[in-house]
Amino acid sequence: MTATERKLKVETNGLDVIDDAERRGSPRGLFWPWFGANVSVLGLSYGSFTLAFGISFWQALVAGVVGILFSFLLCGFVAIAGKRGSAPTMLLSRAAFGVRGNRLPSAISWILTVGWETVLTALATLATGTVVQRLGWGDGTTAKVIALIVVAALIVGAGVLGFDAIMKLQTWITWITGVLTVVYVILVVGDIHWDAVSALPSGSAQQWVGALVFLMTGFGLGWVNAAADYSRYLPRSASGRGVIGWTTFGASVAPLVLLVFGLLLAGSSEELSKAIGLDPIGALTTLLPLWFLVPFAIVAVLGLVGGAVLDIYSSGLALLSAGLRIPRPIAALVDGVLMVLGTIYIVFFSDGFLGQFQGFLVTLGVPVAAWCGVMLADVLLRRRDYAEQELFDRAGRYGDVRVGPIALILVATALGWGLVTNTSAGWLNWQGYLLEPLGLGGRDGSWAFANLGVLVALALGFVVTLATNRRIRAQEAV
Repeated sequence: MTATERKLKVETNGLDVIDDAERRGSPRGLFWPWFGANVSVLGLSYGSFTLAFGISFWQALVAGVVGILFSFLLCGFVAIAGKRGSAPTMLLSRAAFGVRGNRLPSAISWILTVGWETVLTALATLATGTVVQRLGWGDGTTAKVIALIVVAALIVGAGVLGFDAIMKLQTWITWITGVLTVVYVILVVGDIHWDAVSALPSGSAQQWVGALVFLMTGFGLGWVNAAADYSRYLPRSASGRGVIGWTTFGASVAPLVLLVFGLLLAGSSEELSKAIGLDPIGALTTLLPLWFLVPFAIVAVLGLVGGAVLDIYSSGLALLSAGLRIPRPIAALVDGVLMVLGTIYIVFFSDGFLGQFQGFLVTLGVPVAAWCGVMLADVLLRRRDYAEQELFDRAGRYGDVRVGPIALILVATALGWGLVTNTSAGWLNWQGYLLEPLGLGGRDGSWAFANLGVLVALALGFVVTLATNRRIRAQEAV
């Protein structure tokens, strides 16, 4: 069978352990899926999102560099588990939480990835509608419907086909979006006004921390639960440092460049910055000549599709890990249906994107950060490869339900939600209940939007797991 024929077939691997005969490539190959998933022009919009915290350009730049690099470095470390265990991220998580105990973090992971793929699909649909309106080809509604159909077909189709199709698609997306994004930057560089950017006033330490946490949850922490899904196809002999390095580099290089340019654009125009909050991708077209609108639509849609494709693949795996017993392609199809329904709501019935987006990231960012802390410590403490078949055995060394790590996730999440606020949804007004008792000014104080709960959940999960490593030593002694 040729490589092309293999790529056209539907991948049947779900939670299966990848056989050594199927494992191929080198860590360098991880660059393509991670770069393709993060080269979206949405990275430009993050410039506006970050400055909305009321900080200066230089503060935003530091927050961006630290937040993006650190959060994607977490992905790199989690990706080591894929090489050691030949299985998806949320299946390997069973080593920490138990075979059935892992259903809780798997369900959280599934909600996060379905949410992300829905957000990206909605953005691609909105951007297409804006481009059609600017070209005078209609009111945009018909274009949004057509865009939704095309985008959903690409995302769901690649998700159903699986790993090989995704790797091929991501390679093409990387080249096309990379070249067209450079053209976009050249065309709008004249809209940067350094006098306005440099005049932005500095914000407080609390505002800077809020921007940092937002960037962490918007970038690397949104991917940690999928980080080993692609490294599991690498040979066992692949370099661990290479896995960490290429994952971190591939995922972070485009967002860093795009964020800097986005900060310069948003800092140059308050009007543009406000428009991005309503239509994060479509607002960027206002700077473009008409002849580049169609190429921009291509780069915007493909960049967002690149991220959504990885999400739908991983969301299907998380759904299986949560206990649903269906074939992996069907799981991806189920998630695709939910993605389309969510996109219809955001595009046609919802107002104001930015507030909902921030609320989504922060609310789910807390339990995901807690899981990430546990998983990171678990990976770093292990000295041996996973006993792969025992990941399916409730009576095996990893156990059925590990009460300690599950309780740690619940406690860290409860503490974390007490230290974040969410004004985008009335039913989440209960968050932030610890800000007043801890002397942080309450829900209206200076620490209200710093979202310390994400950092607390991450640190608590990591430190407690490191301190209670007896379980891992016992597992590896078998």
